[in-house]
Amino acid sequence: PLFAGMNGSAIENFSCVVYNIFLMNCTWQAGKDAPADTQYFLYWQNSRDDEKKECELYIKDENGRNMGCRFQNVRIGTEKAYFLVNGSSKDSL
Repeated sequence: PLFAGMNGSAIENFSCVVYNIFLMNCTWQAGKDAPADTQYFLYWQNSRDDEKKECELYIKDENGRNMGCRFQNVRIGTEKAYFLVNGSSKDSL
């Protein structure tokens, strides 16, 4: 990881589903020990050389925390895609 956050603050159960060819839904759960105000941000790129694209439409939980994303106009190459989720909190890195 690029930044070392607090232990237990990383997201869990991250998954993405591509459907109708161009739409992708990603979801995750907050880390067990993440501070309550932690807000997460999702980026993805088709290859390491592509620029990162941030989520356009976050799916929020009842507390307004980002817990998923809907991407549109996604074109995934045949090999790999790369995902980055980072979080911020007033209380910790």
